[in-house]
Amino acid sequence: MKHLLIPALLFSSVCGAQTTNPAKYVKPIIGTQRMGHTYPGATVPFGMVQLSPDTDTISYEQNGKYNPDVYKYCAGYQYDDKTIVGFSHTHFSGTGHSDLGDFLIMPTVGDLKLNPGTADKPRSGFRSAFSHANEVAEADYYKVKLDDYNITAELTATNRVGVHQYTFPKSDNAHIILDLMSGIYNYEDKNVWTFVRVENDTLITGYRQTNGWARTRTVYFAMTFSKPFIRYGNQNFSKRQVYRGFWGKFNQSKNFPEMAGKQLRAYFDFNTAEGEKIKIKFALSPVSTEGALANLRAEAPGWDFDKIRQQGQALWNKELSKVSIEADEEEKVNFYTSMYHAFITPTVYMDADGSYKGLDQRNHKATGFTNYTTFSLWDTYRALHPLFNILQPKRNSDMVQSMLAHYDQSLLHMLPVWSHYANDNWCMSGYHSVAVIADAVVKGNANFDTRKALNACVTTARNKSYEGIGEYIATGYIPAEKIGTSASTTLEYAYDDWAIAQMAKKLGRPDIYNEFIKRSTNYRNVFDPSVGFMRARMANGTFKDKFDPLSTANQGFIEGNSWNFSFFVPQDPADLIKLMGGNNRFVEHLDSLFTMELPDKYFEETEDITRDGIIGNYVHGNEPSHHVAYLYNWTNQPWKTQERIRMILKKQYHTGPDGLGGNDDCGQMSAWYIFSTLGFYPVAPASDEYAIGSPAINKATLKLENGKTFVIDVQNQSEKNVYVQKIELNGKVLPSLFLKHDAIMKGGKLVFYMGDKPVK
Repeated sequence: MKHLLIPALLFSSVCGAQTTNPAKYVKPIIGTQRMGHTYPGATVPFGMVQLSPDTDTISYEQNGKYNPDVYKYCAGYQYDDKTIVGFSHTHFSGTGHSDLGDFLIMPTVGDLKLNPGTADKPRSGFRSAFSHANEVAEADYYKVKLDDYNITAELTATNRVGVHQYTFPKSDNAHIILDLMSGIYNYEDKNVWTFVRVENDTLITGYRQTNGWARTRTVYFAMTFSKPFIRYGNQNFSKRQVYRGFWGKFNQSKNFPEMAGKQLRAYFDFNTAEGEKIKIKFALSPVSTEGALANLRAEAPGWDFDKIRQQGQALWNKELSKVSIEADEEEKVNFYTSMYHAFITPTVYMDADGSYKGLDQRNHKATGFTNYTTFSLWDTYRALHPLFNILQPKRNSDMVQSMLAHYDQSLLHMLPVWSHYANDNWCMSGYHSVAVIADAVVKGNANFDTRKALNACVTTARNKSYEGIGEYIATGYIPAEKIGTSASTTLEYAYDDWAIAQMAKKLGRPDIYNEFIKRSTNYRNVFDPSVGFMRARMANGTFKDKFDPLSTANQGFIEGNSWNFSFFVPQDPADLIKLMGGNNRFVEHLDSLFTMELPDKYFEETEDITRDGIIGNYVHGNEPSHHVAYLYNWTNQPWKTQERIRMILKKQYHTGPDGLGGNDDCGQMSAWYIFSTLGFYPVAPASDEYAIGSPAINKATLKLENGKTFVIDVQNQSEKNVYVQKIELNGKVLPSLFLKHDAIMKGGKLVFYMGDKPVK
């Protein structure tokens, strides 16, 4: 697998000094990720626009089948590529599947070319060579030289507007190409329709409708130039249509103000002086071109590129400053890069006036909350949303309201599973929106209708038509004949049911609590005591044959093998320990996960995992194992959690090339890093407790939205001193290796005393 760019942010200050203004110290490190699928580019925190370079136009299909090479382009950018095809306005951060890549813009000079060319024959199209030596990536800023055209490209963004600045050479033949065909995970029929309207010689409006991961997605735009163009045109690359109406009366390819079709590329021509800058403001809307224009006027009324960049970086500085740390230089790079990634998604999905398109494809207005999209919930319920309940409680509450709006608009009466752009793409398993909602309720961050929220969770969990829920309710597990992920989905449903039970308990609903706390024990029904592992089970009650606990193929698990998933009972580790034979046998089993050798054959065909993302058989690059190292806290050897956490931090997160040991998955990998570096982790979201680990910084100050400050002071921390000797909370010894959420939110001081030997 080729490496992918990680826009690592270097926060350079005196080693060990507390970082109080992170954005002030941002310097670019263009590194790579093993499998990170993170884009470099311009976006503000949680912004609708993610403006970034795309380095190729690989098709999702090849000869009628899935093209595995497309996986490298989940975020549009591949670090090893030598050319850039343009800059598009929407991207996913760290996902293992993809969509988006809307409205690609490419500046060129010389002969007009309206195809991108290919990587092996770049001069055959409009793509350009580039060098990492001439590339800069910062928070809300990207810069690169397009070598073939001697054009310097610079990008920045507001929430809803991408801002381009292109410095041209002298030319009587300069072009700005607007590619409405290009997209990520693209294929021939993905574009349903595109439309462009040339309003005048500086203003363009239009929309694009696609059928991809989101099957009914429409995005509107308004595009304005800082300088009038002298001519324009387009080429329609669609197959010949049987019926084309009577538009043949016009020459639609040149200087015709309406362009429509499935496969369009437009161009706008200019004369440029040496060093002349042409700027573009490109606003998005989920509702209409009128909405895009209003967004443009509200957020980017002028043409001062540097001012917009400074405002965007000030927004990043505000968010990143919510945690100030004292640590060595490398740890600062890792920590604030993780903060940056964690605050990219979910993304705002509404116009400046609150208008948005709902799941019902009707226009709505968010009243009293910000509407969000990009909910990769199978990943982010584990640590990202719990992190938001500490650092972004208002946003997280709005995200829950966005999920409830999704539920209201759903004819299936379901909360979101994996939603983006007024669609649910139904990716992955479980119904983990209930865990996000329950976590907010249990932790007292419920600025929404909790009665309605509980009803939405219960209705979702009782939907017998969805992915084996009917069988799960009837038999206590999902039969292997029903779905290919029967064992892991049973485990995930059991956890989600526990989360619902905790919310019901908090809200005084014993009837619902009793129903779902009983369902939450269904994990026992897929545990096979004869082998000591979780295992897919047949409808007749027998366990599926040909069992291999190391294999991910045809074993009933998703993105993991039985070895890893057998530890997925975060709601009741104590009971899991009993199932597995008691403390000693459980510890041995857990030890072996980290120390055994996983043969290559078990992951060499898996596109989202490489050897670099694995420690023994522990697969950090896939989320089901993220809580596992903390399970020692429920045994008589909790110090092993401390040494394992520090080992994972060191091996899976780096500042330069190969900076991340797996897909960031919309911030989940980064949220794990932030929690673990601070010294605690939410093993079971919807609990009010965090499990203690081993902090990897000297000091951290959390500035909370409620005005309180929570300080984490780590005495004698070093690479060798990874073992917790004692913990004090506000001057009193913490009696266990668990920290209450309320203790953080009330403010105060947590002091770790570290040493080089475990306290047994």
